[in-house]
Amino acid sequence: MPDASVRPSQQPESERILEALGIVRDPKNAFHQVLDQLFVAAETVGMRRHHTYILAQPKSEIMVHFPVLMDDGAHRLFKGYRVQHNNALGPFKGGLRFHGRLSLDETKALAVLTTLKCSLLRLPFGGAMGGVKCTPSELSDDEMMRLTRRFASSLSHYVGPDYDVVEPDVGADARVMAWFADTLVQTNAEVRRQEMFRAVTGKPIEMGGSYGRDRSVGQGLADVMAEMLPETGARFEGGRFMCVGFGTVGSWAARRLVDRGMMLVGALDHAGAIWSDTGIDPFVLAEYAHRGGGVRGFPAAAAVPEREYWTIPCDALIVAAADGVVDADRAARINAKTVIEGGHIPITPEGADVLLARGIETLPSVLCSAGGVAASYLEWVQNRLSTTWSAEDVEEELRRSMTLAARRVKLARIRYECDWRTAALCASCERLSRVYELRGVFP
Repeated sequence: MPDASVRPSQQPESERILEALGIVRDPKNAFHQVLDQLFVAAETVGMRRHHTYILAQPKSEIMVHFPVLMDDGAHRLFKGYRVQHNNALGPFKGGLRFHGRLSLDETKALAVLTTLKCSLLRLPFGGAMGGVKCTPSELSDDEMMRLTRRFASSLSHYVGPDYDVVEPDVGADARVMAWFADTLVQTNAEVRRQEMFRAVTGKPIEMGGSYGRDRSVGQGLADVMAEMLPETGARFEGGRFMCVGFGTVGSWAARRLVDRGMMLVGALDHAGAIWSDTGIDPFVLAEYAHRGGGVRGFPAAAAVPEREYWTIPCDALIVAAADGVVDADRAARINAKTVIEGGHIPITPEGADVLLARGIETLPSVLCSAGGVAASYLEWVQNRLSTTWSAEDVEEELRRSMTLAARRVKLARIRYECDWRTAALCASCERLSRVYELRGVFP
C-alpha cells in the first residue's frame, strides 16, 4: 500500500504511474522488474510522463485456452498467450515460447524487452511476445504439432505481416515455425494465403526462412563483445571467456568468438560444468553436447563442481541460460571482468546489484541478445521482396546492425553517466520518446 504520509506530489514518478495503473509492486515479478528499469531510463532521458505511462502497459493481452488431442486418445487443455506491447515504431514483433513455467507477467516482461530491443536497433517494429504453457520434452512430435497448430489457429486473427510478426523463442525451432506458418495460411481466407507466410520468421529455408537465423543471437552477441569488451577493461583478442548455457546461443557465440581470437576455457549447462586452462574447441564441444545432451564428460576438459565454476577467473562470462540463473549468491562468486547477458533476463535484480557493487561490468540483454530480432527483421524483409540473401550478406547486415546499436549504447553511457544497462535502455527510450513527440497520441 502507498505510504499515506507521503503526498502524491512527493511520490516518485514511477510510484505514481504504478498507482494510477493499479499495479502493486512485487520485487519477484519479472514484469515489475522490467518496469523498474524502464522507469529509470525514461526519467533519465526526460521522457514525458504520459509516454512513460503508455509504455508501462501492453496495448493488448490475449489469453487463449484450447484442447489438444494426445496420443492416448484423451484431450488436454492448454493455455497460451500473445502480449502485444507497443506498435508506435511499426508492427508488433516477438517470439513464441513453449515452457512449463510461462505466465502472463513473464510474457509481458519479454514483450516490453522486445520493444526496447527493436528501438535500440532502430528496427521498424514494436514489441510482442507469446507462447504456450507446456513442457515440450514431455510431448511427442505429433502432440507438439497438434498443439502448435491449435495455438496458431487461436491467434490467426491477431497476427499478420503488417500487424504482428512472430519468431521462435525457447522451445520453438524451424519445424515449429513451419507448422505455425502453414496453419495461418490455412485459416486466413480473407488474407492472400502467401502473405501469411510473411507473418512468421524463423522458418525453414525451403519455406522462405533466412540463412543464419539459427546462429543469429550468438553471432550478434559476439559482434557486441568485439565492440564493447575494450570499453569494459576486458580483453577481446586473446581474451579468455566462459559460458553458462551451451545451447544454440552459447555454442554459436563461442564458435564466433574463437574464430575472432578469444579462447573458450569453460562451459556449464544443465548436465554439468567443464574447464580447461589450455582452451576448449567450441566446434567439437557443440557436436559432443548435441549428441550427448550436455557438456558433462567432455574428454578434452576437466569436470568442475558447479559452485566452483563461478569462481574461475576470466575476461568474460556469457550467461546464455534460463531467466534468473545469476542470483545474489552466484553474483558474489563470479570472477569475471565482464558479464554478458545472452538470455532474456538471466540476472536477478539482486544479482545485478551485487555485480554493480563489486565493480563487475554487465552488458545487458536488451543489446547482447538482440541478434534474434535483427535476423527476424532481415527474414521479413527478404519475404517482402520475394528474394533470398546469401548467408554472407545476412551476416554482414547483422554485424552492421549490432555494431551500430553497441555504439549507441556507448554514446548514451557518456551522455548520461550511467551503467551499461541503463545506457542501453536510455538509447532505446530516446527513440521511443522522439517518435511519440512526432506522432502525438491519438486522438
